[in-house]
Amino acid sequence: MGNYIVKRLMTIIPIFLFATLLTFGMIHLSPVDPAEAYLTAAHIQPTDEILAQKRQEFGLDQPLLVQYVNAVIQISQLDFGVSYVTNKPVWEEVSSRIPATIQLTVGSLIIAILISVPIGFLAGLKKNSGIDHFSRFLSFFGASIPSFWFGYLLIFFFSVRLDLFPVEGIGTWKHLVLPSLTLALPLIALYTRLLRASVLENLQEPYVLYARARGLHERVIMGKYLLRVAISPMITGLGMNLGILMTGAIIVEAVFSWPGFGRYFIEAIFNRDVPVIQCYVLLSAGLFLISNLVVDLIQMYIDPRISRKGRQLR
Repeated sequence: MGNYIVKRLMTIIPIFLFATLLTFGMIHLSPVDPAEAYLTAAHIQPTDEILAQKRQEFGLDQPLLVQYVNAVIQISQLDFGVSYVTNKPVWEEVSSRIPATIQLTVGSLIIAILISVPIGFLAGLKKNSGIDHFSRFLSFFGASIPSFWFGYLLIFFFSVRLDLFPVEGIGTWKHLVLPSLTLALPLIALYTRLLRASVLENLQEPYVLYARARGLHERVIMGKYLLRVAISPMITGLGMNLGILMTGAIIVEAVFSWPGFGRYFIEAIFNRDVPVIQCYVLLSAGLFLISNLVVDLIQMYIDPRISRKGRQLR
């Protein structure tokens, strides 16, 4: 296990460096001049003299290789520069908003798991039953409806009409319910479908037949053996969607005026705040890499066959 973690970490480093190189290249290939964007955000009329001064201050007059190396060194120290709008360190601005996005992400994951696991598992066990038809309807509904429209529907019914939950902002658990449910709906559709298909497939596996031949109780077979193996694709999907949740909460945060990282990113795009955009992209890439590593480790713990296959390949 330790060797596997070290090998995966060694592969993460070059991938992340490639992400920094790609982000660096896109910024410099963009028609937006960072020095001009800074002056525009500061409401300063850009002249040739001031632009040359700012380019020198930002190090944009240096060779591209030197700029890239300096950027990697700064990023390794969590130094993403200074925001063009607030004139404050980007990491300070981001770190103050990340907890709100994490809170929203965790809330949506909890809702998605609590709903999708029982529905998907029962739908796989009882094919073509009422719960199975409901699971398929839920999957189609969740995959089809846009998140922003579903969010506005929740606001209209539960906030405007019934006055049960706040419309916007953050503070109490009531503020978290509607945005978390909005963000969780696509995950519920995906996880329900994945778990149902996995249960149907694993019901035909030999280990289920052997467990029944040994005289084990059906509940033990379903809970201890079948669910543990069938949930594996769902965990894989969870790892792939964790980064999407953190970065894809942009629309939900905008609809519910949630003061998170995604909303801050939208403002940065409109203001052409290059350091904030760069920070967002690189943090998203790092989150995807780490979440996939964590999911692989969980998969090896849940399904020992994965670790055995890895030893055989070596």
